[in-house]
Amino acid sequence: MKYPLAIKSALLSILLLFAFLSEAQIPQKPSPPRLVNDFASLFSSTEIQRIESALVAFSDSTSNQIVIVTVNSLEGMDKSQFAYSIGDEWKVGQSEFDNGVVILIKPKRGNERGEAFIATGYGLEGALPDAICKRVVEREMIPRFKEEDYFGGVVAALNVIMPIAAGEYSSDEYASSGAEEGGIAAAVLVILFVIFVVVISAASRKGGGGNYGGGGRKGPGLAELLILGSMLSGGRGRSGGFGGGGFGGGGFSGGGGFGGFGGGGFGGGGAGGSW
Repeated sequence: MKYPLAIKSALLSILLLFAFLSEAQIPQKPSPPRLVNDFASLFSSTEIQRIESALVAFSDSTSNQIVIVTVNSLEGMDKSQFAYSIGDEWKVGQSEFDNGVVILIKPKRGNERGEAFIATGYGLEGALPDAICKRVVEREMIPRFKEEDYFGGVVAALNVIMPIAAGEYSSDEYASSGAEEGGIAAAVLVILFVIFVVVISAASRKGGGGNYGGGGRKGPGLAELLILGSMLSGGRGRSGGFGGGGFGGGGFSGGGGFGGFGGGGFGGGGAGGSW
């Protein structure tokens, strides 16, 4: 009887060790919290500010949290395991909705392959199924990453992920759009998204009780929605940024900083690719 017990204890110790090593290998949760975590130094300070501002505005408007993480090494872990560990350890998303997304990027260095992965929380697996995450990585991100346009690749991915996560643009519509029609589809996507949130904002003001987004928050103000729309609409193209010249170098400044992660969980949804 003692022998099986010893084996069980040994197995438990090994599992605990692996869990400890996994936690130790991923980056620590940022303090103060932020949504853009560029550990691989892929973005300029202006690019970081612009992405962060757009993601904070999106989080404030919908409660969905999207985190960008770049690293120089996966520390021997699979990219999916690395991304899920970040989502779970950092608690990305809201605890009652599990509506977090982790976009992980490891750039190509020397002979090592570049890796990218989009991990989705439990609550967004239906809106962003694995096939769509795979398509976003392969169609929006990797072609730009191959040209070392990491900012453009992230912007292109967000121009798809954010409206789909908000429920304005369905994954089926994105999947049915051809590769050559990607620019047109993105433009239509942004226009529909802005119209949708403006209508929701107007309805919430008239009725006093309209909710928007997965977290059930009251619709944001019209000014905030228009600023968010301008951030999204200018991010298409291989070397462009949010809003181009119309968004301004300082980025969004009306909503304050990111308030922190909400306790979301991840269960294995998402997909990635290499180059």
